[in-house]
Amino acid sequence: MNATKGTKRLNGGTLIANRYFLYITSFFSGMSVMAIELGASRLLAPYFSSSMIVWTVIIGVIMIALALGNVIGGRLADRNPDPMRLYRRLLIAALWTAAIPFAGKYVIAGVSLALAMLIKSNFLIWASFASCFLVFVFPLILLGTVSPSLIKFCVLNLEENGKVVGELSAISTIGSILGTFLPTFVTIPTVGTAATFLIFAGILTAICLVYFLSARRYVARSLVLLGAIVLLLIFPVKNSFAFWESSLLYEGESVYNYLQVKDTPNSIILSTNVLEGIQSIMMKTDELTGMYFEYALAAPLMAGAPMAGEAAGPTGRGAGDYDVLMLGLGTGTYATQVLKYFPGISFEGVEIDEKIVWLAEEYFRLPAEAAVSVGDGRAYLQNSGVYDVILVDAYQDITIPFQMSSREFFTMVDGHLKEGGVMVVNMNMHSDKEGSINEYLCDTIAGCFPYVYTMPTPNSTNAILFASHEPDMIERLRARTDALGEWGALQRLMLDLLSGLKRREPGPLLLTDDKAPVELLGMKVIDELIAGNLRYYQGILERDGIAGLLRSMGLSS
Repeated sequence: MNATKGTKRLNGGTLIANRYFLYITSFFSGMSVMAIELGASRLLAPYFSSSMIVWTVIIGVIMIALALGNVIGGRLADRNPDPMRLYRRLLIAALWTAAIPFAGKYVIAGVSLALAMLIKSNFLIWASFASCFLVFVFPLILLGTVSPSLIKFCVLNLEENGKVVGELSAISTIGSILGTFLPTFVTIPTVGTAATFLIFAGILTAICLVYFLSARRYVARSLVLLGAIVLLLIFPVKNSFAFWESSLLYEGESVYNYLQVKDTPNSIILSTNVLEGIQSIMMKTDELTGMYFEYALAAPLMAGAPMAGEAAGPTGRGAGDYDVLMLGLGTGTYATQVLKYFPGISFEGVEIDEKIVWLAEEYFRLPAEAAVSVGDGRAYLQNSGVYDVILVDAYQDITIPFQMSSREFFTMVDGHLKEGGVMVVNMNMHSDKEGSINEYLCDTIAGCFPYVYTMPTPNSTNAILFASHEPDMIERLRARTDALGEWGALQRLMLDLLSGLKRREPGPLLLTDDKAPVELLGMKVIDELIAGNLRYYQGILERDGIAGLLRSMGLSS
């Protein structure tokens, strides 16, 4: 029996006269599973990041749902092998999938708020698991019933059961492959996560509609759902991830990130996460404000290359004397300041996300003199020249990319510094606890550079680190700070830095290309930050209950 012929009378009088349609169902259901999985990662990323931890949760929950669906689908197919029941389940899955981009964000926000009040550790794991479970398990259980049901419908005799099962599995796998590439490279970066869910919900609905037309049942319901999906794609509803925000200048997505640009009274902020974290910030005033990134301006003052051109800039350096490379350009605030305070400096920036570069030009006044390349920082560094200063400020959501936190990477940075050159690292997620991610970074870097100094920056969770082979780097900074003259704000900032710098010695904590658990280390600090921010409200909840909590938040009288 070939794939295109053969009939089978099933319960309820439904006649399957051509296996092609069942194979098509297998193809598109496999495609939809992967599309929903990738959509899940993008729906959760603005709230919980797209780290390996969150991906592990997503994959685990989806595998649980599919396993349950397989068991349930097999039993239902044996009990009542009617394709009408399968396509009704697929239609329900399509309806649920279409609702995810509109209702899912409220579920995620509600779950996050509730768990933040109730749990004291592993918030990222529990909140992402609960959100993923509530939003995605039901439709994926329904999709999981497809394979065993189709096997039941397609197998006509024992002689060909291996062949049919193999063909169905292969077709579903091919659909899954396409469902992996289409959202990542086409639909999500082009039309967004919400439209991606709608597109694949529409595909499932169309499959159901074809079957219902042949069976002359549920046609109107399918047409209504498909029509609603098409209308939402043609006339999209405003669907912000940060639905509580009223001052967003931009919200969108790229291949790598959820992106949000927010306007505040004093600054413009870029964030790739709506709950916790600021990736870039530009103050609206041109004056220095003491923000964490401004302390990195000390690096050119520390570098050991000789001075030239006494009238040029606060350091007296002449045009072209300094070469600065920034890995993790973000929106270019540091580039703007370096080019302002050190005229004539040669600045290169590397940013992996092309859309962030566009945002830098559109909203953050990225200087035209900054030479910007789009790509991975480590790959760029491997093929670049040598520099007086290399600033490492690369973050992926809430964590440092592991390949830019290892001993091998910092050794590579060392190899691309000129004699007397300085590496400066912005370390987010500062923690005073032993064994924190910053302790690991400091110990790793101190094993690569003989002179390492750090300082927690005021009014932030950041710390700044300077590393060099130059023994006189601090004395040089002090001497050049004294000579800043007219640049009073910069001088005061450098004096503040000098008073807070502490020498770091090599330690036992080490990050390598083989072992760099930056996600787990970062998660521990996030738990600390959330606990610190919510301790006040948790106390009210423990003392006065939910009613007291609502009153304290102005939600109840």
